[in-house]
Amino acid sequence: MRQIGVGILGFGTVGAGVVDGLQRNRGKLAERLDIDIVLRRVADLDISTDRGVAVEMSVLTTDARLVVGNPQIDIVVELIGGCGIARQLVREALEAGQSVVTANKKLLAEHGSELFELAEKKGVDLYFGASVGGGIPIIRTIREALSGNEIESILGILNGTCNYILTRMEAEGLSFDDALAAAQMEGYAEADPTLDVDGYDTLHKSAILAALAYGFTPDVHTLSVTGIRGVVDAKDIRYAKALGFRIKLLGIIRRQGGEVEVRVEPTLVAEDSMLGSVNGVFNAALVECDLAGTTLYYGRGAGRLPTASTVIGDIADVAFNRVHNAPLKVIIPKSRVPVRLKPSGEVQSRHYLRVSIKDEVGTMAKVASVLAAKGVSIASVLQQDIADASGGFVPIVILTHKARKADVEAALAEIDQLDIVGQRTVRLGIE
Repeated sequence: MRQIGVGILGFGTVGAGVVDGLQRNRGKLAERLDIDIVLRRVADLDISTDRGVAVEMSVLTTDARLVVGNPQIDIVVELIGGCGIARQLVREALEAGQSVVTANKKLLAEHGSELFELAEKKGVDLYFGASVGGGIPIIRTIREALSGNEIESILGILNGTCNYILTRMEAEGLSFDDALAAAQMEGYAEADPTLDVDGYDTLHKSAILAALAYGFTPDVHTLSVTGIRGVVDAKDIRYAKALGFRIKLLGIIRRQGGEVEVRVEPTLVAEDSMLGSVNGVFNAALVECDLAGTTLYYGRGAGRLPTASTVIGDIADVAFNRVHNAPLKVIIPKSRVPVRLKPSGEVQSRHYLRVSIKDEVGTMAKVASVLAAKGVSIASVLQQDIADASGGFVPIVILTHKARKADVEAALAEIDQLDIVGQRTVRLGIE
């Protein structure tokens, strides 16, 4: 039986899960693949902390160069994260003819083009199934199972931290700060939660999904991203629920003709919809295709074992390719026709607006007049609980028909300058 050597860079939560899975299921993998996948090295700056998994000291090292370029290691698993040393080591591994498996969404979103080009040049694999959705096989599904489909859209709840915070805010009426503190106490949020709550984690994942679905690599620095911090208030969650909606942080990827929109923002979804039922730390991706129709992929988007499961699945695929000299798969397709990234201002959708206006006759008419002048049509208007009134101003919720985001934002800029408005208007999308 052919042996394939594996080396792991990064012995954190996911790295420990991969080590555990490879050791525990080595025999099962051999049965299924007729390949003996051998863990040869695990590199980390800290090899003394107990990770809850037994591993021989001879396997552990603090020197990444005993993994990268090691002729006994066929597959390098990068679980360091970020774009610093991780990018350098991945490049070195590919240059050395080693295949790479990674869960590093930031690295792929920002530098994927150069790394995939290098992998193709060297004739080795670069797999990344765990970079989006943790234990959910969304990458493999889009790359393989749905390869015969035209993908019309992907709507994703792709960050468990944000989904947990929003779920607690709705279920218990917590403020954002209290829900974040609860997430940190439970270990679902980092001490510095910026990447999660400000939407950048979801943005990186959305960029990867867009590349897979539409064959172009969007520049993440030009994409529209709005997180939930300072945007979603407990009042909005309560008002949305009264209207039959829930608020979710969505990664939205959609193609219309030769244009693709890729954006991240808090969005109202129907309470009884598939995405509306996804709560807590769970992730989901709703995919619309021309042949398969609507499909939902749901599960844990992070965590030691779910993410390790996907990483090990990638290791198994790459091991099979190497043993059988399988032709290099085209992992990121290249569109044969130009794809234009649709500017966020041109995106059309329905909108939820919460305006704080004076409780006087005629004030709503002034707001409606500004919206109409900008081409924004009102679908419904609801005055909310008078208990939320403050300083003579009352909250009014407006739901619009489909309108260009730029037109809505231009209208709100004007509305917020009116002397009848008490605070900045809140705008959320509706899907």
